[in-house]
Amino acid sequence: MGSLTGSWLVAGTAGAQAPRPSKYADLVRAELVTEESAVAAGATVTAGVRLTMKPGWHVYWRNPGDSGLPPEIAWSLPAGFSAGPVAWPAPERIPVGDLMNFGYEGEVLLAVPLTAPAALGSGPVVLRAKVSYLVCERECVPGEASLSASLPVAPAGTSPRPDPRAAPLFAQNRERLPVPSPWPVRMEQDGATPVLHLDAPGLRARDVAFFPYSETALEHAAAQTATVDAAGLHLRLQRSSQGGADAPAPRADGVLTLTEETASGPVRRAFALGEAAPAPVTAAASIPAPAAATAPPEAEGLWQAALLAFLGGLVLNLMPCVFPVLSIKVLSLVRHSGESPGRVRLHGLAYAVGVLATFLALAGLLIALRAGGARIGWGFQLQSPLVVAGLAYGLFAMGLSLSGVWHLGGRAAALGDGLTRRAGLEGSFFTGVLATVVATPCTAPFMGAAIGYGLTQGPATALAVFAALGLGLALPFALLAAWPAALRRLPRPGAWMEILKGVLAFPLYLTVAWLVWVLSQQVGPAGLMAGLTGLVLVAFCAWLVERGRTAGPVARRTGQAVALLGLLGLAGLLVVLDQDRAAPAAVAAADGVEPFSQARLDARLAERRPVFVNMTAAWCITCQVNDRTTLRAASVRAAFKAHDVAQLKGDWTNQNPEITRVLEANGRSGVPLYLLYDGRGGVAVLPQILTEATLRDALAALPAGAGPRAALP
Repeated sequence: MGSLTGSWLVAGTAGAQAPRPSKYADLVRAELVTEESAVAAGATVTAGVRLTMKPGWHVYWRNPGDSGLPPEIAWSLPAGFSAGPVAWPAPERIPVGDLMNFGYEGEVLLAVPLTAPAALGSGPVVLRAKVSYLVCERECVPGEASLSASLPVAPAGTSPRPDPRAAPLFAQNRERLPVPSPWPVRMEQDGATPVLHLDAPGLRARDVAFFPYSETALEHAAAQTATVDAAGLHLRLQRSSQGGADAPAPRADGVLTLTEETASGPVRRAFALGEAAPAPVTAAASIPAPAAATAPPEAEGLWQAALLAFLGGLVLNLMPCVFPVLSIKVLSLVRHSGESPGRVRLHGLAYAVGVLATFLALAGLLIALRAGGARIGWGFQLQSPLVVAGLAYGLFAMGLSLSGVWHLGGRAAALGDGLTRRAGLEGSFFTGVLATVVATPCTAPFMGAAIGYGLTQGPATALAVFAALGLGLALPFALLAAWPAALRRLPRPGAWMEILKGVLAFPLYLTVAWLVWVLSQQVGPAGLMAGLTGLVLVAFCAWLVERGRTAGPVARRTGQAVALLGLLGLAGLLVVLDQDRAAPAAVAAADGVEPFSQARLDARLAERRPVFVNMTAAWCITCQVNDRTTLRAASVRAAFKAHDVAQLKGDWTNQNPEITRVLEANGRSGVPLYLLYDGRGGVAVLPQILTEATLRDALAALPAGAGPRAALP
């Protein structure tokens, strides 16, 4: 092999996060290895991600069991290369309290075939992979690593030889891979009990375990009782309580492991049963559609999702997220009230184009990142402190302009009427851009289901849904601009506009204060101090620019140089801010609220208690409004207590793949998400706009008594 990059990881959140505590150091070692020592044109190279865990810790199989997340590999390959599916070795049953996980302890190799194109250059081939995983003991820690390997190109007409250093590793891995069963297999129902039959006469087996591919077919922690007779092996299983009595019977799709007693001694076997194939891992460079999008969606589903998205965009104009932009909209309408009707309509069109272009750009980026393996959803950009700080600085600069500290434009006004007019339309366009960016923390009614549907379909469907959402947001302002007669009712422009400008600056300052609060949830004290210092630098640069407008040439150039240094200092502060990520804060437990985790949810359901799950984020204004007006209401807290409802709160302020998985399982891609488990296997998705009456009615409808444990899909 030409060269190999392996990395000892400090398991934690994304690689851009702050250094993790030393107690989490060296939990997982990740390496990218290849079986061949070179790559030949048109041939297949077997690559593998090797994960070595610290004793007592484990990672997960493709079906993680009662909790956890499987490892994910996002490939970045040279042009023409393609990646096949992961070959999952047979897992182990790993009990954790009352839960049963499926995964690997010690070491595992996740092998993937990589197919080279028919023509290759002469230089080395660099393979890159980003692996993300969840490593657990009694607690779970997410981690990720960026890996690479470089292989030379084999001479034409030759076959690459195996790398002697990696060959034993891949040989051992093949011994752990399930093979097709040599005997017929079937799943039958004995009353309510599914029984897996292996028609293997004369088989002598022990230590039998079945691992279903489906996460919701069986009770993972239930005992699996195996009997052997003259007809073969019979394994009694237990159906999952999550699906309910009307759910279809489980299928024999999964991996069966056993120890067979042979004449030469015991041999461990693993058989792949059924037709369910592992989820493919595709090259990130090609950014293919998700597996769910291979079949074209029904037209009715697309039109329904587009209509819901359009209605959600209309309602978004009334959400608190868009309030900060209202001042800019109002001022824009007042300024344009004296212009010609055609000119006013152009401003409305420019605003609509800005909204639609930004929605489509955000949607395209979201689709590309998700196709590359990132577990993110709507509002993902506000999970970055850099984006939050940059948005705060931009709004603060606009507020200072409205307050008269500095004036946008300057020399532009002297470049002629044509440029002035073009700049005015650009202003309307960027008002639409700003409205979209600021609106992303909100999820209005109808939006959640529409966006969730769009992101599970192909890119074209997703873009159509997001375009409908943007059209709904842009339509009211565009219609008002298209009806210039309504603008004539406004007072004629005059000195009173300067007073209005000053008043309308304060909603922007309030938004800046909110963004700083969001920033305080994402970074540590040093990062917050850097962010606040950046606001001072923004004000200082604006003051210098304004002073330079009336100063002499030397003073103006000096002021511009100092302002440039201030902007460079601002860039340095952003670096400090991004490096000082805050550790996840513990959710307050004073009111009986616990931080969400899959294991904690299953533990509460195992106690046969109702559970209320609140998926939220600091930057989600809808979430914060619901929290303060509904969830903290005395009547609601009393109802939670009266019905003995456990409360779990998932904080999505920063990226959290476990929360993203819950959102996706419920057809959502953003917060808020409210789930109410009844303790008997049922779950209700509550409205995104919560009211006290809605929540109290849902709690009152909980069944009396307790039911069997349910697991989250």
